[in-house]
Amino acid sequence: MRIDKFLKVSRIIKRRTLANEACSKEKVMINGRTAKPGSEVKVGDIVEIRFGENVTRIKVLKVSEHVKKEESIEMYELL
Repeated sequence: MRIDKFLKVSRIIKRRTLANEACSKEKVMINGRTAKPGSEVKVGDIVEIRFGENVTRIKVLKVSEHVKKEESIEMYELL
């Protein structure tokens, strides 16, 4: 799954356009490498997202196209 779509589906970032923008501005990394909006993410990957001064690290636990709001938290684990 594309990283921009994963961030939107997992509800880490509210809209896909914002997720796409964050990737374009090099604020998202997958396994230590800068991610482009179309970069693939899979189970077990470590994703880092920079929101200003804060860095959020997550581990991908599940990749799914459609997820209910209540189940979106099961897609990742905060590190």
